[in-house]
Amino acid sequence: MQRSACEAFLAAVGSYNGPDPLELPVMAVSLTPVAFARVQKFVAQTPGALGLRFGVTRTGCSGWGHITDLARDERQGDTVFEQDGVRIYVDADSLGLVDGTEIDFGKHGLSETFTFRNPNATAECGCGESFTTEADKA
Repeated sequence: MQRSACEAFLAAVGSYNGPDPLELPVMAVSLTPVAFARVQKFVAQTPGALGLRFGVTRTGCSGWGHITDLARDERQGDTVFEQDGVRIYVDADSLGLVDGTEIDFGKHGLSETFTFRNPNATAECGCGESFTTEADKA
């Protein structure tokens, strides 16, 4: 009978007292098909680009604004999500604020831009450029 990878690991190290890996929360950032195609195109056209860098910064009237850029390096503390070969780099400070976010891309008036469905946003400013979380209200 073949042992599972977990059983083999436990046999090698003796014991494990940490949390059950199957019960740890899965943090995720995902791209819609339209956003995926756009990021894939940007990365392919930009020498040295590794993927999409995604995070937040303090801005606007509500407190936080989403930021996107091409990732040209992997930084210490980054969490990297991969979707069908496209990588999304999220810094440690932003991770809790963007967990579960779906990134989309579309036309808005005369411009094209990324949009965000962030389950952590509890309120947005009137123009939609910044958001607030439950932690900000405390």
